[in-house]
Amino acid sequence: MLKDKQIIHIDQDAFFVSVELLKNSSLAGKPVIIGGTSDRGVVASCSYEARKFGIHSAMPSRMARQLCPHAIFIRGNMEEYSKYSHIVTDILQEKVPVLEKASIDEHYIDMTGMDRFYGCMKFAHELRLHVMKETGLPLSFGLSVNKTVSKIATNECKPNGERQVPLDEVQPFLNPLSIKKIPGLGQATYIKLSEMGVRFIYTLSQIPQEQLFKVLGNNGTSLWQKAHGIDNSPVLPYREQKSIGTQSTFETDSIDTHTIKQLITSMVTDLCFQLRAQRKLTACITITIRYSNFETHTQQAKIPYTTLDSFLISKAKELFDKLYNRRMLLRLVGVKLSQLVSGHEQISLYSASEEQYKLYQAMDRIRNRFGEKAVKLASTINIKL
Repeated sequence: MLKDKQIIHIDQDAFFVSVELLKNSSLAGKPVIIGGTSDRGVVASCSYEARKFGIHSAMPSRMARQLCPHAIFIRGNMEEYSKYSHIVTDILQEKVPVLEKASIDEHYIDMTGMDRFYGCMKFAHELRLHVMKETGLPLSFGLSVNKTVSKIATNECKPNGERQVPLDEVQPFLNPLSIKKIPGLGQATYIKLSEMGVRFIYTLSQIPQEQLFKVLGNNGTSLWQKAHGIDNSPVLPYREQKSIGTQSTFETDSIDTHTIKQLITSMVTDLCFQLRAQRKLTACITITIRYSNFETHTQQAKIPYTTLDSFLISKAKELFDKLYNRRMLLRLVGVKLSQLVSGHEQISLYSASEEQYKLYQAMDRIRNRFGEKAVKLASTINIKL
């Protein structure tokens, strides 16, 4: 059953490209591609002008260059994009009652009940203008009864648009849209539904829920609900976003920094695997040390959104070196990754090679099949502390 909530979905239009336009206005109106510049690279993001040529995220750069030979390729700067993502989040947190950061460039806002004091559409419109004025970045929003419908509404009014879908208009709004518009519907599911003759949300909504469950399992039930505009998932406050971490207390207090750094490497590698399995990115790393006298100290750093092992290992060791400066025995070390958001690694925006990232992916596949401890870096084997 549909509930009449007031949920705003905000999406920063072609975010990476928009940040580049702030630095170089001459790129406006041109087909711009962010990502790997070599033939072996991939597209991380592209301007709407580039999308007219059929270019999209995750497409091989070689194919993108064939589709649009005059496109402007920019390697990109994940640190800069992360900075602007934090700026937008900070602005929104000051203005709204409940904010969820869904990804590096997406937010949900729950304004339920606030329409009695202030029109939610008017508020969302003024909020959008305020963020654009403060940051110079374009964005779009959808306002509707839940996260699914508001997200679809945003996608239908992009770029630089606004769309409200009231409760009584939800089904008429959804019916004529392609099932591709449903968030979370992957290519394999699209092909299977297409083979059944299901290409539009209206057709999907007419299939009995039990039949969809037989064909697609729990995913079928979820799609049936979304086709009817049903989504009871709450907007989760950003301040409650979980962190993941681990720590180790040594059997014997130690000053063997070489071995301790090997342990930190192992910890970071395990945490990165967990993040990638959850399709999360981190924007903050914290190192904790505890001396033999039980004094505990921490050091943290904000970082570009990532799950890249080599980058986080290097940052973790750097923080450890800053922390450990007393040459006293240590009894514990810990690593925590926080400020988590949904997203995928943009490998083309880091200095790591494609081969290095493929190695991480191969290691992940082995871990997924044989267990988290099935494969490790050679330097982290047989650590004894």
